[in-house]
Amino acid sequence: MKPFVSAIALIATMSVSSVYAQDLGDLNDLEMAHVAYTADNIDIRYAHLALAISTNSDIHTFANTMIRDHTAVNAAALGLLEQLGATAQDNFFSQALSAGAEEIINDLSALRGAEFDKAYAANELAYHQTVNGLVEGTMIPNIDNEEVRALFQQGLEIFKVHEGHAEMMVESLN
Repeated sequence: MKPFVSAIALIATMSVSSVYAQDLGDLNDLEMAHVAYTADNIDIRYAHLALAISTNSDIHTFANTMIRDHTAVNAAALGLLEQLGATAQDNFFSQALSAGAEEIINDLSALRGAEFDKAYAANELAYHQTVNGLVEGTMIPNIDNEEVRALFQQGLEIFKVHEGHAEMMVESLN
């Protein structure tokens, strides 16, 4: 599992470095919306990978929840953007998340069995902790539009539950 642990460390370091290079809090609402949309799509990709590789029913249940919930939040976000007549804007942080996710997906794809399950669960926990922390501590306080802020707050409530489930999954697999 060492390559995977290195990947988590890489994404965390890359994300923190990117935030220092260009402050996440300085993004506008439409850029933050793109970050959230990208983060949701990444977790959907992780979940599809888990469904394809794992044979563990608990992993499948969790992955299906990730697909359902992250797809629903993205649909709500796209609906709100359409209502506002706006389009999410790509940015440095969305790009950094996507690049880091590619490496993690490559690392996870090489694993099988219990090794994959443990790595997937650990990644889900680390991912939700990181993204939830950024959403709660940096993004929500800096969002100007009240409707966008409310959507982020609703999403955060859902994703904190995911974080708790991921934590239980990690504990049960170790």
